[in-house]
Amino acid sequence: MSVVHFTEDFWGAQFLSLPENKGIKNLLNRARRGLQPIGAGVPKIGELVEQITRAEGSRKIILLMEVLIAIAAAEETKVLASLGFQHNFQESEKDRINAIYNYSIENFKKKITLEEIASVANISPNSFCKFFKSRSKKTYSRFINEIRVGSACKLLINNQMNVKEICYESGFYNFASFHKYFKEITGKSPLSYQKCYVKK
Repeated sequence: MSVVHFTEDFWGAQFLSLPENKGIKNLLNRARRGLQPIGAGVPKIGELVEQITRAEGSRKIILLMEVLIAIAAAEETKVLASLGFQHNFQESEKDRINAIYNYSIENFKKKITLEEIASVANISPNSFCKFFKSRSKKTYSRFINEIRVGSACKLLINNQMNVKEICYESGFYNFASFHKYFKEITGKSPLSYQKCYVKK
């Protein structure tokens, strides 16, 4: 399996703002939760990724753009794991929502208590539960587990750790719970998920 790493702004602050790059910009925004292209174009995308690993100099950047364009044009894409909110909240609530989201992303590897995250939102624990459920359509427990499973998905695809190491690295403290929530959220066991993306 080949992996290509790049930062969103490696080509400069203004590049994605060009009208011609609207498709790539939209793709990168959607890909924050992980995207799997589906359809007849997948083999071509895989071949382009392989070419990147063999190319040198500016050719690597050109091929990366071709990959992103091909994914953006894919007939269908599947979200690998839900990592965010449904953005249907009021403008006045954005700061609170962003505070919850950012704190969760930065601290998902440790246990986050209800009192702790309610303090981040600057509301009482009881009010937090009602507020979060009404805005995100899910419990905070479900949300944080989706973040942890999303992290585990990336680590499984990178194939640099064994499953138990990934369990603890992703913020789960019990392997049975990790297996349970991973299958509940992705529909697959961790090993079955990994086999879909990693060529032995």
